[in-house]
Amino acid sequence: MTAGTTMKTKAQPQVPSVPRLPGRIRYALGSAMPSIVLVLIILAAWEACVRVLEVPAFVVPAPTDIAAVLVERQAELIQASLVTGAEILYGFLYSCLVGIAIALLVDRYAWFGRASYPLIVLFQNVPKIALAPLLILWFGYDLLPKIALIVIMAFFPVTLNMLVGLRSADANLVALLRSIGATPNQILRQVKIPASLPALMAGMKVAITLSVIGAIVGEFVGASAGLGYMIQFASSQMETALVFAALVQISVLGVFFYYIIEFIEHRFLGWATH
Repeated sequence: MTAGTTMKTKAQPQVPSVPRLPGRIRYALGSAMPSIVLVLIILAAWEACVRVLEVPAFVVPAPTDIAAVLVERQAELIQASLVTGAEILYGFLYSCLVGIAIALLVDRYAWFGRASYPLIVLFQNVPKIALAPLLILWFGYDLLPKIALIVIMAFFPVTLNMLVGLRSADANLVALLRSIGATPNQILRQVKIPASLPALMAGMKVAITLSVIGAIVGEFVGASAGLGYMIQFASSQMETALVFAALVQISVLGVFFYYIIEFIEHRFLGWATH
């Protein structure tokens, strides 16, 4: 080559970059992986035990049989889930309204707290399942008795957690507002309620799980539709695989509602969760 000759370099072939999952998704998958592996091991052991020991399907069905029922009867399960989901949603919302109202009254009016709080605690010791037949007797077999039972079961954690949050407000800030002439209602709105929101969300997470239980108990006692009714009907027909399929559907429904609350918490109360 002469000095005037320019060397041409061969263009290197470009390797296409492999798309990477967003950081949050990779973190979530990494966190969930041990649980996923454990569930797969349990299901595999369950399947093996049922097949090797030849356990009758009406006693304990194999996971593959449950999965087959979930696929084959998904339309019925979805229809039942919509009924139970409506009961859970309405009952949970009313539970939150009742729980928040009681907490605000107890915090705002000391006499109301002294009069009602011991009765509320005493009422929580009554077995709620014993009230279900009475509610059916009073209100019939429609939506109302299920909502009433859910409210009875689920309002207390909302009340208790919000009270804890209201009473954890910055005492110095409350004293400062009082010194400049703020009214109790202003202090409640501007200081105590914002301070109570993280504790309130914790109470709502407990309440949504109790709402699921309340809806199923209400359907056990008296209903003509819903996942609880389906479990009772399948049990009477010895369709154990359908019972397990309905239980899976209930679990999915409960997790769905729980993570909706978690999403709301992280979306609007990120300042308190980080």
